[in-house]
Amino acid sequence: MKTIAPDTQNIAACGLYCGACRKFLAEKCPGCKQNEKAAWCKIRSCCQENKLNTCAECHHDVGECKLFSNRIGKVFAFLFNSDRPACIRFIKEHGEQAFAEEMAKRKCQTIKRKQR
Repeated sequence: MKTIAPDTQNIAACGLYCGACRKFLAEKCPGCKQNEKAAWCKIRSCCQENKLNTCAECHHDVGECKLFSNRIGKVFAFLFNSDRPACIRFIKEHGEQAFAEEMAKRKCQTIKRKQR
């Protein structure tokens, strides 16, 4: 099994950190960027078409983006207590390397939603 290490290549287009994913660490998934089977992901496709590493490089606000803020994303956020928009904000403010380092330090794929 791989260890969780900071690597910007392990940041998914939507802001998740694949480098801390169990399937990635068990070498059962190459991560979102390298996973050709992930062609179904509209966020990944959009970033590839627009030559962006992540949504953080886009001029649109992810909260207003129909691809980013869709039902699947909302269900994922609920089930996994994930705040992907916070991940994108972190990347915009601090950069991909700092995000990869933070997620590796936290040993998690995402910034957790604040409990209300």
